[in-house]
Parts: sequence; structure tokens; C-alpha cells
Amino acid sequence: MNIINNAYAQSSANAGGGMSMLIMVGLFFIIMYFMIIRPQNKRVKDHDKLINSLANGTEVVISNGIMGKITKIKDDNIELEIANGVSVKVRKNSVTTVLPKGSI
Repeated sequence: MNIINNAYAQSSANAGGGMSMLIMVGLFFIIMYFMIIRPQNKRVKDHDKLINSLANGTEVVISNGIMGKITKIKDDNIELEIANGVSVKVRKNSVTTVLPKGSI
């Protein structure tokens, strides 16, 4: 008789463990949101703001490290003058940084 009572006590203790597991999983997702998802969304918004602020004559750095001055803007592309008489066409999304005037 004593063995059966112990078995019931153990099974009821395990039922409470499922609830604590759900709480731990919920906390894990909350931490993931504040540590990974939210900062990434902020970076995307800041980059979109940077892309929308581009204008002719702006000095920029693109993702591969090339610095230049914007000479033309068309839809998704920009023409970047990297040296006197040397221009390249790049995607707007490749711009990573806007430099202060006179940096180049």
C-alpha cells in the first residue's frame, strides 16, 4: 500500500513541472525578442532612414569600403564618383555610412 501512495505523489509532482516548463519557454522567447529581434528591427529602420536621406553630392561609404560622392540617383541605383572621371553604379542598399562633407 505504501508503494502505491508514493507513486501517486510522484505523478502529481510531475504535473506541476509542465507548467514551469511553459513559463521557462515563454521567458526564453521574451528574452530573444529584446536581445535579438528588437535591435535588428531598429537597425533596419535606421538604415531605411539613411537610404531615404541620400541626395546628389552626398559623400558615402558602401558595403565593400569604397568611398565616393553620389552624382545620380535612380530608383534603386546610385551613381557613385570614386575618382575624377571614374563612376560606378551601385545599389542604394549597399550604402552603409554617410560621411561629413569634405571627407573625400
